[in-house]
Amino acid sequence: MKPAQAAIDALLQGSHADPFSMLGVHGGPEGTFVRAILPGAETAEAFTIAGQSLGCLDKVDERCLFEGIVPGAPQPLRYRCSAQGHDWIHTDAYSFGPVLGPLDDLLIAQGSHYRLFDKLGAHVIEHQGAKGVHFAVWAPNARIVSVVGDFNDWDPARHVMRRRADIGVWEIFVPDIRDYRAYKFHIVGPDGQVQPLKADPFAFMTEVRPRTASITARPAKPDWGDDAHREHWAGVDARRVPVSIYEVHAGSWQRDRWNWYLNWDDMADQLIPYVVDMGFTHIEFMPISEYPYDPSWGYQATGLFAPSSRFGEPAGFARFVDGAHRAGLGVLLDWVPAHFPTDEHGLVRFDGTALYEHEDPRQGFHPDWNTLIYNFGRKEVASFLVNNALFWAERYHVDGLRVDAVASMLYRDYSRKAGEWIANEAGGRENWEAVDFLRSVNKALYAAHPGIMTVAEESTAWPGVTVPAHDAAEGERPTALGFGFKWNMGFMHDTLRYMQRDCVHRAHHHDDITFGLMYAFTENYVLPLSHDEVVHGKGSMLSKMSGDDWQQFANLRAYYAMMWGYPGKKLLFMGQEFAQRREWSEERALDWELRDAPAHEGVRNLVRDLNRLYRAKPALHARDCEGEGFEWLVVDDAANSVFAWLRKAPDARPVAVISNMTPTMRTSYQLPLPCEGKWNEIMNSDSVYYGGSGKGNLGQVTAKDGMAMVTLPPLATVMLEFAG
Repeated sequence: MKPAQAAIDALLQGSHADPFSMLGVHGGPEGTFVRAILPGAETAEAFTIAGQSLGCLDKVDERCLFEGIVPGAPQPLRYRCSAQGHDWIHTDAYSFGPVLGPLDDLLIAQGSHYRLFDKLGAHVIEHQGAKGVHFAVWAPNARIVSVVGDFNDWDPARHVMRRRADIGVWEIFVPDIRDYRAYKFHIVGPDGQVQPLKADPFAFMTEVRPRTASITARPAKPDWGDDAHREHWAGVDARRVPVSIYEVHAGSWQRDRWNWYLNWDDMADQLIPYVVDMGFTHIEFMPISEYPYDPSWGYQATGLFAPSSRFGEPAGFARFVDGAHRAGLGVLLDWVPAHFPTDEHGLVRFDGTALYEHEDPRQGFHPDWNTLIYNFGRKEVASFLVNNALFWAERYHVDGLRVDAVASMLYRDYSRKAGEWIANEAGGRENWEAVDFLRSVNKALYAAHPGIMTVAEESTAWPGVTVPAHDAAEGERPTALGFGFKWNMGFMHDTLRYMQRDCVHRAHHHDDITFGLMYAFTENYVLPLSHDEVVHGKGSMLSKMSGDDWQQFANLRAYYAMMWGYPGKKLLFMGQEFAQRREWSEERALDWELRDAPAHEGVRNLVRDLNRLYRAKPALHARDCEGEGFEWLVVDDAANSVFAWLRKAPDARPVAVISNMTPTMRTSYQLPLPCEGKWNEIMNSDSVYYGGSGKGNLGQVTAKDGMAMVTLPPLATVMLEFAG
């Protein structure tokens, strides 16, 4: 068989690695040579995109291969195809030039392209006079990559892509298709093996699970009305303003009457007014990037650039964010670069090699979650993830990212036994590639988006999680990660352990509360009572409290009020604000009917008032992250399980926070207070309005000679503000 015929056969079979060299339009001395595969056609006439006839082509192979010479320079073409009395128009994808340019090649090769989400993936565009979709995907080790979809009968021979050899990106412009078309990539690996059809890593939309195809779509929306909100956050120091976060699982906050997920518009109508009324400043969503498995809660994502189709189209999420911003609420997203699932349509061995992950499971497999680990040391992988972080801020105007499982990224031996991990080049356990990646994310976000907020879930004592990611001295490894905030996991563990103890034993564990104040200002902290505390057999927040039913409610109220008076930003998971009794499950909505019970509604009223108080009183928020905003008043009264401290800020009236963690009411308790005169009782968790016994200080106490005689209600926290 002649080589030319072998090439033609490969072309018609879809196994030719460079179809653009043979198909489409090619200039020559006699005019423009045209070759096209037109399935089903008996005759074909060529036209310009504008509709000018250029003459008929010859059918040179019964497998519908057409050739011919047409006048003029090479240009994109359409063909009028005919067969058995029927005509149709076919626009030739192979007659179009590339969309990506040399600057893209350079930046992609460097790993410094910060607009990859504008270049890779599927984009509805106009190119060389025709409307269509540009597809591009990184698969450097593949022999052949085709885009397949409902527009080409999922036939891999129809749209084999152009390989940009220097950067390993494959691209093709497919004319005459628009949004809402299903597609995947058909990839032949370096060993000739065909991979399972792969979803687009940059897809902006996907099919509703259990289907897994990507969908062509326009991300976000063109008309935003949130300039004032974004300008406000760009002009403040987030450490010195109120930040109170309501954590939400979008699939189970509320359901519709068929027990299906609310779409983004319905969620906006219900969730935004509720959170505004509750006084929170931010909504934080557990991961909403597309994920295949409901019980993963989104933490095993397969579509990092696609808001989950469970909740409707991508523009719906943009409308939600815009609506939240117009109502004065920020929106934070849980972001998961720590691992990715092994679903065959996802990133696993994407081009037939360990492309996004490590080849060696000692570096590339998470034993805790049975998932894969990104190869942070590969510049293209780090760039993919940095671009994803930028994408959510750019296209969806999110106010920040809470980065999940940071500790698992920082240490090579995380959850591994000896012999199950590989040390770094210096023999240590630090994953310096992950450190560099996290620093890059924070640098890029804070540089491009003033007012952005990044929050690390980091459970170890890694130094400098919230220290700006400046370059270290020559010869030193930089450890500062550059996050805005860090979850205070120690506060959560210690204080919950204390609240679970029977009141008679608390005197022996006083340091469960006091110890956290020894490091409360070493980082910029968020105090998290998150979803992790109310799942997997841990029970609800209410059930963690010790004592009988009355004491459990009183303990919970005292605990919340203490937390809102404790230095650090606040985070509460949905349902905790009304003392949900059942452990949270992603399979059902919250037990909203509990609000009909006075005890539950009392807790909700308390949280609402705590948020309003926290926002109104600078002493409670303006120095959340700085030691100058805190002073112990009573630190050593273990016998009575009483804690008291002062919250203060420049030019603000100080607020004393006092907690009595026993069911014994203490009258005439001698409380040191630094300012002489009247102190107003501005919060009392034992108020009857919250479901308490109504004991207190009749609204005011008087400090004289540095001391005031106060009443401490049973299992309660009170706050006193200096009145002058």
